[in-house]
Amino acid sequence: MTERISAREAIALVTDSFAELPCPDATFPPDGPLSWAGYGDARARAVARTGEEESVVCGTATFGTASFGTTTDGRAPLGPVTAVLVAFEFGFLGGSLGERTGDRLEAAHDYARTHRLPVVSLVATGGSRMQEGMLALTQLQRVARQSALTRDAGLAQVAVLRDPTTGGGWATLGAGADVTLTLPGAQVAFAGSRVRPPGADPAAYTAEAQVAAGSVDALVPKEGLREALALWLDLLTGPAAGAAPVPAALGDATELPATGWEAVRRARSAGRPRAEAYLDAYFTRRAAIGGDRCGGADDGVLCGFGRAHDGRTVAYAAQRGTPTRPSGYRTAARLVRMAGRLGIPVLTLVDTPGAANDADAERQGAGPAIADLFAAVATARTPVTTLVIGEGGSGGALALAAPGNTWATPDSYFSVIAPESAAAILKRPAGEIRATADQLRLRPQDLLDLGVIRGISPHHA
Repeated sequence: MTERISAREAIALVTDSFAELPCPDATFPPDGPLSWAGYGDARARAVARTGEEESVVCGTATFGTASFGTTTDGRAPLGPVTAVLVAFEFGFLGGSLGERTGDRLEAAHDYARTHRLPVVSLVATGGSRMQEGMLALTQLQRVARQSALTRDAGLAQVAVLRDPTTGGGWATLGAGADVTLTLPGAQVAFAGSRVRPPGADPAAYTAEAQVAAGSVDALVPKEGLREALALWLDLLTGPAAGAAPVPAALGDATELPATGWEAVRRARSAGRPRAEAYLDAYFTRRAAIGGDRCGGADDGVLCGFGRAHDGRTVAYAAQRGTPTRPSGYRTAARLVRMAGRLGIPVLTLVDTPGAANDADAERQGAGPAIADLFAAVATARTPVTTLVIGEGGSGGALALAAPGNTWATPDSYFSVIAPESAAAILKRPAGEIRATADQLRLRPQDLLDLGVIRGISPHHA
């Protein structure tokens, strides 16, 4: 379990600049709306113990500075970025949400939209306040609406999960953020520790389990949280006009392949540059999202946002040469839609022999996941640029490809089906696989002649 810190300590951990927002005026009966005996005394003790008037502190803060993050390799510094900052005080009745909490959160989001600011939430809560009954529970609807309005306004939301983050706070501000980070060892779950089934596996209710399940983007140690938030806010508050530039081709393959089978062999070569090499060359900084928010994560697809060499933020979804799993497609679709809301162009790198076709992939919804990514790319609100850097295996690769703005490297191919599979379907002997590859016209120059791609990427100088 991670160390529990107060709201003010959490604020000081991530910023040196914090100005508290005015608290909304609110009348409140001594024992609350339910006349719960002793509730007023419990609130008074919480105030005396924490120094706070409610379970949440809201204000504005600056992340990054003009000199913060400067590196010896000449990268631009991060920030400064002003954001609305929300910090839960777990010492105040377990960080629970009541009507006054809802008032403060609604006012914070309203201020963010009025002043066009992103929202950062440092969450530590046990859920809804029992002493306020259903009126407390309905604050979740109120908070969810505010988060949705802020999202629709094109403003980024980043959540940091502290210990513990359970109940409605997790299911609204935590899981509902664009990017969700967590401190290692934190308790993160919808079910709090006192309401779980007997014998439930405690490991399932941890930050680490939520990352593995694709519900949280990343574990960030306490000492790295300030820099992580500065980077995320720097990237997510940088809308950019125009499409992302096409990456230059890497590696030794400068000449186009003579035959279809040569194109296939090049694309399958273990020594060919992969997604990581292209991302390293394209970005000066980048930060990854992880998981599909539906219970899965695929490490064969890298997704995130980065600072390109021209200073613009570009979102990326890059296949790593493995069969892409349903969670990989769903994560990429999540990325494309997030980038669209925030006004950020998208770069996709295609490199897969095809969609995963094992029984688990079918059970996990391969078809619907691929369909969802096709729809996300087809309706993207910002331009999508695609570079095929290796294998382009059928619809599992095409789902990431931008219609009308797909390019290819000299050591890549794109095909309706792998030559081996085509020969098998056509009942051809193994000796005809190479000839079948030629018939499929899958080389980069064939794709250009057919109008499938827009061009062949020039080689990196």
